[in-house]
Amino acid sequence: MSTIDQQFVEYIVKSLVENPDDVSVERSIDEKGVLLTLTVNPEDLGRVIGKRGMTAQSLRTLLRALGTKNDARYNLKIVNNDDDVRADTSSREERDVAEESGESEYAQKSRAELEDLDDLDI
Repeated sequence: MSTIDQQFVEYIVKSLVENPDDVSVERSIDEKGVLLTLTVNPEDLGRVIGKRGMTAQSLRTLLRALGTKNDARYNLKIVNNDDDVRADTSSREERDVAEESGESEYAQKSRAELEDLDDLDI
């Protein structure tokens, strides 16, 4: 059963993202207050964070206002599960080559895309 704070964050985030079914909010209580952990589809992560983190900051501000009403301190953690998807899409061989050459995974992927473009007959 979700609490009002979970429902609040879930409602706002679901209205922002393309994949609302993938939104989940976990709640835990620790010495610092209530921690809400937000998980979204990796494609929607940018929408939730926003430019320069403005959307995420706005969510935290709204939570602070809710906390004032409920006499609680809320913290919002946005989980980046994009690494899991990237690990699945890139092959083990490409990662090994990138590690040996000292290149980042992004650089290796970009290099492969450029090589594919060189093969095009235009």
